[in-house]
Amino acid sequence: MAPFKLDDRDIKILAILSREGRISKTELAKRVNLSATPCWERLSRLEKAGIISGYKAEIELRSVAPQVSVFVMAELENHRAATFQAFEQAVETYDEILSCWALGGGFDYLLHIITRDIDSYQRLIDDLLGRGAGLARYFTYIVTKPVKHSASPPFEILMGLEPGVD
Repeated sequence: MAPFKLDDRDIKILAILSREGRISKTELAKRVNLSATPCWERLSRLEKAGIISGYKAEIELRSVAPQVSVFVMAELENHRAATFQAFEQAVETYDEILSCWALGGGFDYLLHIITRDIDSYQRLIDDLLGRGAGLARYFTYIVTKPVKHSASPPFEILMGLEPGVD
């Protein structure tokens, strides 16, 4: 399948929306130097192509509820396809597991978990170990403070363009 063709304006639309998901369509059109209708048509095309998969708010969890953020390096018991599938299916069942990445190298997976406290984190791990999901060893890294977080990929850099100011 050929990659979706993006031009400079499409990239700018994606960059702006990734930082400012609530921007009005009128302001978006102005910022990418288009009139409203062509801008909306581009936006609709990007959504229909699945490039824009959704819009959501970033919530400052510390102001809402107690929470702990944990990264876990996981090793599986073996490297059989069935073991990978069992682990991945088990991971899908936990809402606390926000992200899980399969890795090449020393560890099999990296998980990002957010839960209420260390006890609830340990209960999740104990449950994962007890359900036969193939988890052999895990290494826990507790986040002590956020230093940098960006939900916005560097679109201009990824597309080989000079980063610009919107």
